[in-house]
Amino acid sequence: MSEGRSQSKSAPAHDGAGHRARLRQRLAEGGPDALLDHELIEYLLALAIPRRDTKPLAKQLIARFGGIGGVLTADWDALAQIDGLGDTSIAALKIAQAAALRLLKGEVAQRPVLSSWQALLDYLRADMAHLPVERVRVLHLNARNMLIRDDHMGDGSIDQAAIYVREVAKRTVELGSASVILVHNHPSGSPEPSRQDIAITRQIIEALKPLGVSVHDHLIMGTEGHHSMRGMGMI
Repeated sequence: MSEGRSQSKSAPAHDGAGHRARLRQRLAEGGPDALLDHELIEYLLALAIPRRDTKPLAKQLIARFGGIGGVLTADWDALAQIDGLGDTSIAALKIAQAAALRLLKGEVAQRPVLSSWQALLDYLRADMAHLPVERVRVLHLNARNMLIRDDHMGDGSIDQAAIYVREVAKRTVELGSASVILVHNHPSGSPEPSRQDIAITRQIIEALKPLGVSVHDHLIMGTEGHHSMRGMGMI
């Protein structure tokens, strides 16, 4: 769907130069916190659709996807279903997401993970908490607890994703990992670990012991927060 066709089906051409100038001034003077969530999305869309009043569309997106995090992490196909969004405006949203994740991941990669735990949680929350399907990843650390690989193991249905113990063990050998952190999300929003989560964690711990590889934690991310299985006394 092109931007041109999107505009033709929606609002007429809009001259919002004055309004956008005020948003720009607030941003310049007050920083990111000076704009509301929908105003950030509004201004971002305005760069891609300059002749249109993008405030109603921004508010619609916030309502539809449950907040700015949901908007930026929504997949391309889901965004394409929204009347008024075309390839250029969707690309603008995904570029903003990519830039944010690159910044957050950079904070994690520069220091030992266990001494920059909050940076790790911020990165994982931004990347995974709002996903509509379950995603599994394994973070591989070296002997200095530096991140050497962020392994995306796969995506599943709305409520489950497969993680194969043998595959995790194989990757630790290939990468020379000293330890790992298991991570997955719950699309339901609740990060409460399930019986299956607990069982697979224990299986992986047992499989990695002979290899001399420890499991630091299993983190479960959701829109309602996160749970650390180590923090809950399960590891």
